[in-house]
Amino acid sequence: MARIGDFRRLVTLQARSSTQDSYGSQLATWYDVATLWANMNPLIGRELLAAQALYTEVTSEITVRYSAIFATPKAVAAMRISYAGRLFDILGMVNQEERNHLVSLFCKEGLSDG
Repeated sequence: MARIGDFRRLVTLQARSSTQDSYGSQLATWYDVATLWANMNPLIGRELLAAQALYTEVTSEITVRYSAIFATPKAVAAMRISYAGRLFDILGMVNQEERNHLVSLFCKEGLSDG
């Protein structure tokens, strides 16, 4: 069971929206869905060499309190987390013990902007 003091980072859950520019091209924009208190734990870190450039990827577990936003895991997997200028792609989520109390979001940071 997580304690209230463990949730000391304020994160923003964001979803993607598509719009068209004046030339008819699709533009992906992100909008804020919710601001949540979270506990962040890094799980794995590694460096990748791609196109002769070095990238860093960190996989993290971000735990938040359950909200109705998390009722559809497939929709949540298309979202991202923004925290202190850092972006985390959500790879998946787990409703801990299926009790609608805590949700663990497994995220990747580093290679893309979400």
